[in-house]
Amino acid sequence: MKTQISAVACFSLLVCLSWLSTAIGESPAKEPKVRMNARVTPFLMFEGQAEEAMNFYVSLFEDGKVVTINRYGKDGPGKEGTVQLAMFEIAGQKVMCIDSPVKHAFTFTPSFSLFVDCKSESQINDLYKSLSKDGKALMPLDTYGFSRKFGWLQDRFGVSWQLNLPTE
Repeated sequence: MKTQISAVACFSLLVCLSWLSTAIGESPAKEPKVRMNARVTPFLMFEGQAEEAMNFYVSLFEDGKVVTINRYGKDGPGKEGTVQLAMFEIAGQKVMCIDSPVKHAFTFTPSFSLFVDCKSESQINDLYKSLSKDGKALMPLDTYGFSRKFGWLQDRFGVSWQLNLPTE
C-alpha cells in the first residue's frame, strides 16, 4: 500500500510542478512520442462470459468475426475451455477479451464505452434493441441536439455502448 500511495503522491507532485511551470511561463518537459507502430485496442475482462459476449457482439455486426481464440487447458489457471485470450472484430475495430481466472471486486463501468457511429436509423434501432435486452438504458434513444439520434446503454454483460446516428 505504501508503494501505491507513494506513486500517487509522485504523480500528483509531477502534475502540480507541470502546472506551476506553465503558470509562470516555463515549458513543461515534453513526453517523448511513441515512434513505433503503436495501436490501441479495447480489452474487455469477463469472469466466465467472454465467449458468449464475443459471439453476441459478432452476430450484431455485418462484418463481425472472431479473429483468434485461445482457451485455458486442464492445467489452468482458468477453468478449462474458457477464454484465455480472444480477439474479435466489429465494425472494423478489433477488440480483445478474456475470462479472468481471478475474481475481482470490480466490473465494467459506464465511463468507458464502445462508441458506434451507425449508418442508418434501422441499424441504430436494431443495435439498441439487441444490446439493451436484459441490460439497462443509460440514455434512451432520442434526439439530444448533437446528432440525429443517440442512445447509451449497458448490455447484459455490463459493457457500455454509445450508439450514434450522425447528422448528415
